[in-house]
Amino acid sequence: MVRFLLPLTLMAFTLPGGAQTTSAVPNNTYAHSGTGHARTTEPAAPLTLQSALRLAMQSNPELSAAQYELQAVEASVLQADVLPNPSVEVGIEDRRRETRESTLQLSQPIELGGKRSARTRAAERGRDAASADLNARRADVRANVIAAFFDVLANQERLRLAQESAELAQRATTVATRRVAAGKVSPVEETKARVAESSVRLELLQARSELVSARKRLSALWGNPSPQFERAEGQIETLPALPELASLPQRLASAPGLVRARHEVDRRQSLAQVERSRRIPDMTVSVGVKRSEELGRNQALVGLSVPLPLFDSNRGNVLESLRRVDKARDELSATEIRLDSELAQAYEKLSVFRQEAQSLQKEIVPGAQSAYDAATKGFEFGKFGFLDVLDAQRTLLQAKSQYLRALSEAHRAAADIDRILGEPSPVTPQ
Repeated sequence: MVRFLLPLTLMAFTLPGGAQTTSAVPNNTYAHSGTGHARTTEPAAPLTLQSALRLAMQSNPELSAAQYELQAVEASVLQADVLPNPSVEVGIEDRRRETRESTLQLSQPIELGGKRSARTRAAERGRDAASADLNARRADVRANVIAAFFDVLANQERLRLAQESAELAQRATTVATRRVAAGKVSPVEETKARVAESSVRLELLQARSELVSARKRLSALWGNPSPQFERAEGQIETLPALPELASLPQRLASAPGLVRARHEVDRRQSLAQVERSRRIPDMTVSVGVKRSEELGRNQALVGLSVPLPLFDSNRGNVLESLRRVDKARDELSATEIRLDSELAQAYEKLSVFRQEAQSLQKEIVPGAQSAYDAATKGFEFGKFGFLDVLDAQRTLLQAKSQYLRALSEAHRAAADIDRILGEPSPVTPQ
C-alpha cells in the first residue's frame, strides 16, 4: 500500500493550491506583538506645537490601534487569495488480510462562480476602508492636539493674568489700609479691598486647577497621564487664517470622513458580490486508487461531486448584504450632510471669534487698561473712590478674559475645520 501512497502524497504537494498556501505565509506571521501600547514621556522642557504633534502621531494609542487594524486587514487580503486545501482520504474494508480492500483518495475542491476573485476584492475594499479610517484618525488626533495645545496656552495666560490681578488687588488693599490709617477714607473701603483680594485669590486657585487639567488633556494624547513639559511655548495671539468660502465644497469632497464612508459603500458592495458568488456550488474533483487483496490488483478511482442547491441557495445572506449596501449608501448621504453642516458652523464660529479677538485687542483691552491705570493713580491721590478702582479692575479682567476666550475659541474652530477637511489650517498674524 505504501508504494501507492507515496506518489499521491507527492501529487498533493505539487498541486497549485498546496504550493500557494505554503509559500504565501510570511515567516513572522505568528510573531508575538507585545503586551500593549508603551507610554511615551515628553522631555521636561518647553513644548512647541510641532513637538506635541510629533509625539501624538508617534504614540497616540487610538492611532496605534487604527494602524494595527490596517495591518490586520492587509493580512486578510493575503488570506483571501489562497486556494482551498486538498484532502486525503484513506479507507480499509475487512479486517482479514486475504479479503481486505484498501482505498486511498485525494480530493481537491474547485471554487466556481468567481468566489476567489470576489473574496479578494472584498478584502481589498476592506483594506481601503481601514486605510481611510486611519487617515480620519490622524486628522482627529491632529485637531485634538491643536485644540488642546492652544487650550494650555490660554490657561497659562489666564494664570499669569490671575497672578497679576492678585498682585494688583494686594496693592489696592495696601493703599486702602494706608488711607484708612491716615483717616482719609472709611474703614469700609479697606474691608471692600480685602474682599476683592480674596475673590481674586480664589480665581487664581481656579486658574491653576484649569491649567493642570489642560496640561493633562494635552499629554494624554500621546499616552502620558502625568505631563512632564515645563510649559507650552507658542503665540496664542497669532490667529488662524479664515479659509476661502468658495473653496470649501471642493475641499470637503476629499474629507477623510467622506472618503471613509465611500470606501465602506464599496466594501459592502464587494461583500454582496461574495454572497452572490456563493449561490453557485463548488465542485470537488477526486482521484485515487483501490487495492483488492482478494483479486490481487489495483483499481483507479476518479470522482466528481457537486452539491445540489435544493434547500440552501444563500438567498438570505444575499438579501442581507444588499440591505447593508443600502444602509452604507444612506450613511454616506448622512455623513455628507453632517460634515457640510459642521463645516459651515466651524467656519462661522472662526469668523466671529476672529473679529471678536481683533476688536478686543485693538480697542477694548487697551481702553480698559487705560481706565484702570487712571483710576488707580487717581485713587492714590484721593481723586477717585475705591469703588471706582474696583470697577475699573473688574472691567479690565473681564476684557482680558474675554480676549483669551475669543483666541481659544478661534483656534478650536480652526482645529474643527482641520478635523473635517483633514488638512492643517494656516495661521496669519493678527
